[in-house]
Amino acid sequence: MSDNTDSHKIRIGISAGDLNGVGMEIILKTLSDKRINEMMTPIIFGSSSVLSYNRKTLNFKDIPVKIIKQWNEVRNDQANLFDCIDSQPKIEVGQSTRDGGQFAYESLKSAADALENGHIQALVTAPIDKHNIQSEEFKFPGHTEFLGKRFGQGKSLMILCRDEFRVALVTGHVPLSQVEPLITSQSIGEKLKLFEHSLRLDFGLERPRIAVLGLNPHAGDQGLIGDTEEKIIGPTVKKHFENGMLVFGPYAADGFFGSQKHKNFDGVLAMYHDQGLVPFKALNFGGGINFTAGLPVVRTSPDHGTAYDIAGKGIANEESFREALYMAKDIFVRRSRHREWAKNPLIKQEEVK
Repeated sequence: MSDNTDSHKIRIGISAGDLNGVGMEIILKTLSDKRINEMMTPIIFGSSSVLSYNRKTLNFKDIPVKIIKQWNEVRNDQANLFDCIDSQPKIEVGQSTRDGGQFAYESLKSAADALENGHIQALVTAPIDKHNIQSEEFKFPGHTEFLGKRFGQGKSLMILCRDEFRVALVTGHVPLSQVEPLITSQSIGEKLKLFEHSLRLDFGLERPRIAVLGLNPHAGDQGLIGDTEEKIIGPTVKKHFENGMLVFGPYAADGFFGSQKHKNFDGVLAMYHDQGLVPFKALNFGGGINFTAGLPVVRTSPDHGTAYDIAGKGIANEESFREALYMAKDIFVRRSRHREWAKNPLIKQEEVK
């Protein structure tokens, strides 16, 4: 098979994450499924030495990966590794190290450059250590904020999803003590608009129904345990509902998930990180996907971290990463079709498939 086979196949970039975590393990386990190469061209951003180490220690020697330095070297019928890191980082499996953070940043930056320049069509990010990646070049709480600044003028939305269960956040990686001042009519309204737009564009839902959670226990209990719901959240929900958005709430978070009410909605907007992610991960851990909505580019990731405690043992579950890869492709295709329909609204959906 020639290098030019399937030249129009979608190229999905993969940032390798922290070299001492489970990133390369879940990447290689995913790429061991030959069906991946039938649907897309995966391109890992990292170093050939780190790839070789993981292939040897994890016994993935049979997975074909072409090492490339130039974009005209890409093979579309197998996985590729863009060798973008010239240094020889020290591998200390299971440890949080400066080398691990620097490797993760260089991989991510190279992938973001390729995404910006059109060499790849979407990006899937393996887990980073939010502490050791911090540097003069990277001063962000995580991938979402970095990519939001790079591609979205600082505006983005974290959505955790699996099947029909989708949770988005008004505030993300901020200390709990700083959450309440950030809950404003403007911030909720911005996230609601980003959420609804993404549910329509990226998930293909024509009239999405969104539930909004309260901030305080029992959603304030009619002002007894806080008035944020009555003064800010409730009026904001009402305003957007009257403007045509199918948005409802605020709901008390504990009873909402406990009674399975989330199944009645296409998306749930939580006020802060753990309010939304604790119930989501409790119900979906290991298979959920983190999608960064609101950007002109597509980025997904698995819903877990570096997992230093099991790194190098060959027992990491790749399901979440694999699903993130599939979702990146699906969302890119859906956006491409939408652009075609926008150019010519008379084109029927089946004609652009």
